[in-house]
Amino acid sequence: MELSYYSNMAVQLVNTERPDRGEDTLTSVEAVRELCGPMVQMAKRAAEADVGRLRAVRTRLRAVFAAAAEGDEVRAVDLLNALLMEFPTSPQISGHEFLDDEGRPRWHMHLADHPVTATAGYAATACMGLAFHLTELGVDRLGICNADPCRNAYLDTSTNRSRRYCSDRCATRANVAAYRARKRRESEERPRESRERSGSGSRTRTSGRTAPSAQPATDGTEDR
Repeated sequence: MELSYYSNMAVQLVNTERPDRGEDTLTSVEAVRELCGPMVQMAKRAAEADVGRLRAVRTRLRAVFAAAAEGDEVRAVDLLNALLMEFPTSPQISGHEFLDDEGRPRWHMHLADHPVTATAGYAATACMGLAFHLTELGVDRLGICNADPCRNAYLDTSTNRSRRYCSDRCATRANVAAYRARKRRESEERPRESRERSGSGSRTRTSGRTAPSAQPATDGTEDR
């Protein structure tokens, strides 16, 4: 498997929880197995205790993404390093389960093929994948969705480092919300501008009136 797949494992784990909705899909052994995806050996080791263990890792990984999103690169790296120390990898070349058209193995790296627990294997693989992503592309490529109230994590793989949302759906929702807010401000400003123009016009009309002509003073006699 490619390292990009391993880095996405970190995102997948973090996003099993939706704080904005009070939702958590990591609630059972079956959910742990589903999270492991094609990593069969890891999934076989899944036990009830892994639910709580993976939730704890999830909290720490979310903190990595949050620190990166806030621009605190040093904190993001320190948090990830702590996870890497706690969940070390045991790299091995594998490929017997994937054969090419000629029946030869498709050799690739496995980062934690023989973990003691499913949590140890998943955390080691996800954290190492995330570390490669961070060092290759930069800390600012890790983020938390900007579309309130969504708090999903994402990895920015855009060419111009412009990603700000976890999905197209959130991007669309944020753009619609911004458009509506702008229209609301404009509708609130129009009556004020109208009142200001009306007041200005009234003052102009008042100042433009001609003063009545002064009558010449007389002493009661006519010029001769």
